[in-house]
Amino acid sequence: MNDNSPMLARLSAFVIWALVAGVAMFWGLRLLVRPATPPPNVVAVHDATVPRGDLFRLLGTEERPTSVVAPPESSRFRLLGVMAGKAVEGGLTPGVALISIDGKPARTYGAGARVDQELVVQSLGRRTASLGPVQGPAAFVLEVPSLSAAATGTLAPPAVPEPAPASAGGRPAGSDTQGFAGRRGARHLDPNSTR
Repeated sequence: MNDNSPMLARLSAFVIWALVAGVAMFWGLRLLVRPATPPPNVVAVHDATVPRGDLFRLLGTEERPTSVVAPPESSRFRLLGVMAGKAVEGGLTPGVALISIDGKPARTYGAGARVDQELVVQSLGRRTASLGPVQGPAAFVLEVPSLSAAATGTLAPPAVPEPAPASAGGRPAGSDTQGFAGRRGARHLDPNSTR
């Protein structure tokens, strides 16, 4: 009867060392490798918890009544883009507006479409969208934010190479005064000869 116990020992040693290597690699990558930095345009979201109790009572001061002014309804909406055509006889301007509500991702709304419970897009302009009730005047007008000015500047002047200084003979310094005479088989040409 052949139990092949040396093979079983080898196999179990391989499995154990593979587990040890896997654990070492996991912890090595976990501790030594730094995560990639996010791109510069990423905004971090903070889960800051707001204290729920009344801090005035907690700190022992008298409670001061404060008047809370509700923000205007138009502050909930942000117009990101408009694509409007020419006005038609029915009063509605054909086109769409890209509107973000309460900081949520923007959605497209056509002229006459319901934006909120009581508000519809009443009219569209080149850079504006009027919102108001179905029957009634516009409650407010949203405007596309203007683009920031383009970065401008001046370019550096191009680098112009300086000419080499001239020697006493009128030729630039370092030029070959014999022409092709230095090459094998070339004839010497005298610049003063008539031939």
